[in-house]
Amino acid sequence: MEILSQTLNTFSSQIAEFSVGLNTDIFEANVVNLLLLVSGVFYLGSSALTASLEERQQKILGAIQESEERLQQAVTRLTDSEKQLAQTQLVIESLKTDAISTAAQVKSGILTEGKKEIERLSSMAKAQISTIEVKIRKQISDYVVTLALQRVTLQLEGKLGSNLQQQIIDRNISKLED
Repeated sequence: MEILSQTLNTFSSQIAEFSVGLNTDIFEANVVNLLLLVSGVFYLGSSALTASLEERQQKILGAIQESEERLQQAVTRLTDSEKQLAQTQLVIESLKTDAISTAAQVKSGILTEGKKEIERLSSMAKAQISTIEVKIRKQISDYVVTLALQRVTLQLEGKLGSNLQQQIIDRNISKLED
C-alpha cells in the first residue's frame, strides 16, 4: 500500500511539474519482462489463434458450401415450380376452352329443346283451340236451332188454330202414304 501511495505521489508531483519523461533504466522499467511476456503470449497464442482461425475458416467454408447447396436446391425447386406452373396454366386454359365449348353446346341444346317444346305446345294449343271452336260452334248451332224451334213453335201455336193444325197433320200423313 505504501508503494502505491508513493508511486501516486511521485506521479502527481511529476504531473504538477510537467516533467513526465521516459525512464531509460531497463531493469527499473521492466521492459525485459514485458518483452518476454509479449513474446511468450505471441508464441503460445499464435498457434492457438492459428488453430482457432483455421477452425473458424473451415466452419465458414462449410457454411458457404451448405448455402451454395441450398441455393442450388432452391433454384432446382424454383425451376420445377415454374414448369409445374406453366403446365397448370396450360391445363387451366384447356379447361376454360372446354368449359366454353361445353357451355355453348349446352346452350344450343337447351335452345333447340326449348324451340321444340314451344312448337309442341303451340301445336297442342292450336289443336285444343280448334277442338274448343268446334265444340263452341256446335253448341252455338244447337242453341240457335233450339231457339229457332222454340220461336217457330211459339209462332205456330199463336197463329194456328186447332183446325188448321189438324189439316196440316192430315196433309203430311197423306204425303207419307204416297
